Amino acid sequence: MLPQLRRLEREFAPHLVVLGVHSAKFPAEREQANLDAAVHRLGVDHPVVGDPHHALWDQYAVRAWPTVILIDPRGYLLARVEGEFAPEPVRDLLRAAVARFAAAGRLDGAPVAAQPRPGFDTPLRFPGKVLADPVGGRLFVADSGHHRILVADPGGTVRLAIGGPDPGFADGSAAAARFADPQGLALSPDGQTLFVADRANHALRAVSLPEGRVATLAGTGERGFGRRPGAGRETPLASPWDLAWFGDRLWIAMAGAHQLWVFDPRAGTVTPAAGSGAEALHDGALPEAAFAQPSGLAVLGEALYVVDGESSAVRRVSPAENRVRRLIGRGLFAFGDADGTGDQVRLQHPLGICAVDDALYVADTYNHKIKRLDPATRRVEVVFGDGTAGFRDGPAGQARFWEPGGVSALGRRLYVADTNNHAIRVADLDAGTVETVPM
Repeated sequence: MLPQLRRLEREFAPHLVVLGVHSAKFPAEREQANLDAAVHRLGVDHPVVGDPHHALWDQYAVRAWPTVILIDPRGYLLARVEGEFAPEPVRDLLRAAVARFAAAGRLDGAPVAAQPRPGFDTPLRFPGKVLADPVGGRLFVADSGHHRILVADPGGTVRLAIGGPDPGFADGSAAAARFADPQGLALSPDGQTLFVADRANHALRAVSLPEGRVATLAGTGERGFGRRPGAGRETPLASPWDLAWFGDRLWIAMAGAHQLWVFDPRAGTVTPAAGSGAEALHDGALPEAAFAQPSGLAVLGEALYVVDGESSAVRRVSPAENRVRRLIGRGLFAFGDADGTGDQVRLQHPLGICAVDDALYVADTYNHKIKRLDPATRRVEVVFGDGTAGFRDGPAGQARFWEPGGVSALGRRLYVADTNNHAIRVADLDAGTVETVPM
């Protein structure tokens, strides 16, 4: 057993305690600083133990992320639930176990004192996505950790804050509305409505920019486990992560369902558009293809391009051809940091993508880099970042990011949501420099 677990066992026994164990998949997740940032970013308030070399994973014969293990007060394994699950059966199992061991005098029902984590006194907190508006000269920032959307000019002067500072699920004015970890952003073709992927509310929201009012278009506020189309407000969604207008519909990277969905603004409906729902890297017809936590969308020409976080891949979706094709990526466990062409390339959990001219620019999140992908040749090369997690402006090859999660273009300038640095950076493709936008 890890030393951290022995300490927690002595401190909390015989209480009921929720304990997270992070058994890393990606190399970047083995770094304690990255794990600490993720715990703060997600608002996790229970103890989390790092298991970078899978000692506990092997000891408990874990086979899947996530796995829930229930251990009784005697230290015996009581139950195991593998993979994504509906909460109700686990809740019922836990209630029965608590009642049983409390009645036997083996469980102390007194509350355990919480240990609050330190806050952040920064203008931004873990911004997830950014959207540059070349027509209106605006910059939209998903200030995810503050649960709000900021409307600014490209120089960083904030003109309007919508939502925040606390999480919630409420429509209304900019001051009254509430979001929960908002991520992807998309503008309507007329530039009057901003669409928001409200990730932790599992909802699609719309902001009327002239009025500064928020309305819910799809989602119920609860995570959905079904994959059926339906009326927007009646259909549960699952961790929508990014948005893009393509054709006359709004496409949704539905990370929690491993699918792409579409919202039809005229009918007010949401429909699965691509992906079987299996978590995998599989090409083919749109309904048969498989994605793995699609997290970023970009439109270039007649195709929609998708970054798959868990398979470290970039995919091409062509509705006209009814086809999904892989550009970069080899599978759920093929990741790294390698430039090159086609199958030579390795990324590590990319989350963002945008198009400039005939090229795609990818936020290679866990490699702390911005990379250029030529979709015609499948050639990839790093353009910004030296690969070390950090915060440094300057020449392209010396600049440092820390898990950039979003990227959007304004002409030849890339605006980057530098998530763990709580900053928006601007990378100039012509000058070859990186600067921080003073928000």
